[in-house]
Amino acid sequence: MLRHSGAVAQRSVRDGRGLILAGVDGSPTSVRAGAYAAGLARRQNADFLVVYVATRPALASMSPEAVALAEEAVEQSVAELKESVESSAAWAGVPVRFLAVRGDPYTEICRIAGEERADAVVVGASTHAGHRWVGSLAVRLVKAGRWPVTVVP
Repeated sequence: MLRHSGAVAQRSVRDGRGLILAGVDGSPTSVRAGAYAAGLARRQNADFLVVYVATRPALASMSPEAVALAEEAVEQSVAELKESVESSAAWAGVPVRFLAVRGDPYTEICRIAGEERADAVVVGASTHAGHRWVGSLAVRLVKAGRWPVTVVP
């Protein structure tokens, strides 16, 4: 506890195991980011959290059938990615938690990293040419300045 001006303020301190958060989407760069983050978590004896953020394609809102197909595809992708992450982490000897959420990747990764009190965030570099001008997830996370961010090529 910290005392200041007669008032008692509690300081938020977390000792013990840290947390490495990896943002993955199944792309080659995010898979490499996940592998790097797993190694980092193992070397630092930290907890390892893999986050997948599903976004709804804009065209899927055109018809109920398209929405249903898009939802089915997302659920299938999440199941496959979760299985891949868990088997890879088991092979590497790293316990992992997998979390799939929906929304904007930047917003959700920031929210989860804050709630989970991540010590570091690891993401893959964007391969989209347009991100050179509008900014990638990695650039936005770095600019947020809330966690050390490692961008894996």
